[in-house]
Amino acid sequence: MGQFEAFSALLDYPVYVVTAAVGEERAGCLVGFAGQNSLHPPRFTVWISKANRTYAVASRSRVLVVHLLPAHRHDLAELFGARTGDRIDKFAATAWEPGPGGVPVLTGAMAWFAGHVLDRADWGDHVGFLLAPFDTTTTSHSSGGPLTLHDVKDINAGHPA
Repeated sequence: MGQFEAFSALLDYPVYVVTAAVGEERAGCLVGFAGQNSLHPPRFTVWISKANRTYAVASRSRVLVVHLLPAHRHDLAELFGARTGDRIDKFAATAWEPGPGGVPVLTGAMAWFAGHVLDRADWGDHVGFLLAPFDTTTTSHSSGGPLTLHDVKDINAGHPA
């Protein structure tokens, strides 16, 4: 293991499920690279793998929804991280509602926000989507906290890089 990999192995931050929609086409994936990058105005960036079907849909979507999962919802992380939308309809396997812009909102999330896509940055095997949050819902103040990177290390990516 290289020095940067050793450093990265110490990190443990939340993971997210990002959903997108264009017309009737829906997609969603588990995202490990994301974070707030401005307070005023509020901005958040999610990084989506180019190998992922969600990337193709998100690239055409004007709105993305970012879901924070509670620690006990490993099942949702596995559905959106280990399964590929090229083979299954992930949304047929879980409860959701149409949200802003028709983008799916997962009912099992502890919180979510919808964001307008302001920009995209291609910096390697992932593309960053800069979002301007405009609708936020917190559904749970569970003391269990969010699902984190270490919680999902057992999940093999549906579209490995």
